[in-house]
This record gives sequence, structure tokens and C-alpha cells, in this order.
Amino acid sequence: MSQNESSPLKSSSSSSLQVFSMMSLSPSLGSSYPWLKELKSEERGLYLIHLLLTCANHVATGSLENANIALEQISELASPDGDTMQRIAAYFTEALADRILKTWPGLHKAINSTRVVDLVSEQALVRRLFFEVFPFLKAAFLLVNQAIIEAMEGEKVVHVIDLDAAEPMQWIALIRGLSARPEGPPHLRITGIHVRKEVLDQMGHRLSEEAEKLDIPFQFNPVVGELEDLDVERLHVKTGEAVAISSVLRLHSLLASDDEPLRKKLPFALKNSNGIHLQRALQMSQNTLGELLEKDTVNGYSPSPDSASSSPLSSPVSPKVDTFLTALRGLLPKLVVITEQDSNHNGSTLMERLLESLHSYAALFDCLESTVSRASSERLKLEKMLFGNEIKNIISCEGAERKERHEKLEKWIQRLDSAGFCNVPLSYYGMLQAKTLLQGYNCNGYKMKGENGCVMICWQDRPMFSVSAWRCRNSL
Repeated sequence: MSQNESSPLKSSSSSSLQVFSMMSLSPSLGSSYPWLKELKSEERGLYLIHLLLTCANHVATGSLENANIALEQISELASPDGDTMQRIAAYFTEALADRILKTWPGLHKAINSTRVVDLVSEQALVRRLFFEVFPFLKAAFLLVNQAIIEAMEGEKVVHVIDLDAAEPMQWIALIRGLSARPEGPPHLRITGIHVRKEVLDQMGHRLSEEAEKLDIPFQFNPVVGELEDLDVERLHVKTGEAVAISSVLRLHSLLASDDEPLRKKLPFALKNSNGIHLQRALQMSQNTLGELLEKDTVNGYSPSPDSASSSPLSSPVSPKVDTFLTALRGLLPKLVVITEQDSNHNGSTLMERLLESLHSYAALFDCLESTVSRASSERLKLEKMLFGNEIKNIISCEGAERKERHEKLEKWIQRLDSAGFCNVPLSYYGMLQAKTLLQGYNCNGYKMKGENGCVMICWQDRPMFSVSAWRCRNSL
């Protein structure tokens, strides 16, 4: 909606929003205000944003009684199977409630003591669903593979290192691409890193089958373990190999190792000033979730691309990541290709992370709303098991426990530059392939744009994932 168009909320809801901003929360609010159930969808969406920001403010300052009252009211409006704003509010509410419960570690442990979840299997399931429902990873794989194929032109022995070997389809496509080289396929070795041996066994079997069918000399080297604990000697890089390294949605988790262990014990110790955010959020007046969270041109507020960079904790200086990248550079790779979420979820304060994650997950939820039925079981699983768990980790956790530390491309560029890498512009042919894939989804929302030699895969005009390629600065 353009700024000059008249929004239904501007004409019919301004008085309601003024009431929202002036209203004080009371313990009996949910039962004493039946008008909550009568709110129109747009009004309800605005009010849910107001309540989430109010609740987060109370949580951040340790005002647990007021936070509880806000949570009770949000629960009257939020729903995991409702409209887009109701669904996203349900998961942010759960995350805020979990953060409160961590104030009483015994209570939190007791409530979760009988919860049996195979996290690795769950992650594998939701990653497969994400791959099937969204085109983001498919487009990224096309860009990564084409960059590797072009970088390895003429090489006779190619060693690809996958820092998170979870998706065999990426490398099946690469094997097929290398088999079509005019000079013939190289001897290919793929090293996969994963925490679970059976995942690597399955990948090795599938890749070996494909290579055998195409008569490509192939070897799979499984490395079982956490990336954080990786000893590069286990990668068995040999003299004469042309090495390519691929990291898909993995490097950001290393940032958790640099945080203070005490942070996870102090969920309410982070001070911030949030009143201005509450007032400005109330004045957002468009009618889709992404638009509800768009920049308020009157007040000039929107999460800045660098809003998390003002604090030392979110600075690009990250010893664990820096050490890891330096170790990778020591392998003298011919190419390193990195795919990451392009979001600011590593701010030092709760309110920073809440505002930024509301914007980024708004885009993902809007994407599902535009492309998948609300009743879809796959959509419910994705929202709960993937997005819901990520939101909970971003909002509820601190210290080393907070793994979902997505950051913007600019910060990764700084880190890689400091580690001795320089950017390699991604292939025009790879970009053409990825763009064709996105257009094939019959949805105008998926877009792609180049930025500083890298590629941003977008929903509407919001970058969602970045893909960038790198080589050692002093290599030819």
C-alpha cells in the first residue's frame, strides 16, 4: 500500500489505537473486556503488536506481574491456526513466557522434564519441509553449485567440504553438473560434517550411488561431531586437491561461543528504553503482517540494518568465528561459499531482538500465508517446529544457549575480510538459474537482487538469505 493511499485503519481505527495506547493493564482484563473478541483483523493485529512490545518491556525490566497480565490478554487473541498476526503472536508469546519461567530454573526444568524430543531428527524433518515448501534453499544451492563448478574448471581432483551435511540433493546436483564438464568429470571427494553418524551414512550412500551411475570417481569422508569442536585435521585435505567449502545456515551458531556464560543466568538484567517503540508501533497502520511492521514514515522508526551493531556484544569482533575462519583459510581453499539468514537477531537486548525478529519472521509468515493453506499440516509443522523454536531461542535464551544469532551480510563481509578472504562475484549464469527457479513458483513475492558481488534472496523487497563467495586474498 502506498503512503498516499487511505488505509482502512487510518479511517476507522485511529480512535481504537489511541485507546490501546492509553489503556492500563489489569489482572482481570481478559474477562472484563469482551470487545477484544470483536476486534477486526487489522485492529487485532495492531493491538497484538502493542501487547507483545508491552510484555517484552515488562519482561526485560523484571516486572513479572505486569508481564503475566499482558500474556493473559495476548492469549485471548493469539492462535497458532488463526490469521498471520495471530499465529506469529502465539509463538512470540510462548517465547516470552519461557523466558519468564527461566527466572525459576527448578520450575522450568520440572515443566520440561517429561518432554521427549529428538532434536536432530526434528531438525532434519523441518529442514526437509523448509526445503520443499520454500524456494530459498533451492535457489541458494543453484548459486553455490554453479560457483563451485566454475571455480573448479580444469581441476582434476576436487574436494568439497560441507560444514553442515544435511541435504544430499545439493551434492547430487553438483555431481550431475560436474559429470557434464567438456573436459570430463574430476575425481570428487566430499567431506560432510554432522552430529549424527546415520545422517552422514545416508548421505554417503546416496552420493556414492549417484556417482557410480555417472561413472565419476568419488569418495565420501564423514566427520561426526559439532562444528564448534571441529579439528581441521579431520578434514584430511591433501596436497594437489582443489578445495571448496560450503556453509549453509551454519556459521551464525558459532557466535554463541563468544557470549558470556553469565548472560544466560540473567534474563532480566538487560536494561533498555522501550516506551518510544511502543508508541510508534501503535501508529503502524497497514493490513498485512509485513506491512503492519513497516517503517512508520511519520515517526521515522524502523529497525535499522545496523541497529544491533551499537553494542559491543554484537560487534563483528567474534573470536570463535574469527579463529574458525582463519583455520579454514589455512586449508587454502579455492572457494568458500556462505549462505546465511540476512537478519539482525544478535542484538544485546531483548527489545532489540524482539523488534528485529518480528520483522523478519513477519516476512516468512506472510510468505506462507500467500502460498500455503492455513489448514496445511506442513505449514503448522514449519511454523511450530522451525520458526517457533527459532523465535524461542532468540527471545528466551541468553549466553551460549542462544544459538540463533543471525546477522546481516555486512557483518559477514567484515569477518571474512578480516580473516584474509576477498569476495568473488557470483556467476551470472548461476543467478539466471536461481531467478528462473524463483519465477517458476508462480508467486510474485520471491525476488533476487545483487549486492556487492553477493546475492540476496528476498520475499517482496525484504532480503531473507544472502549467498556470497570468497577466495583467499593472496591466491591467484
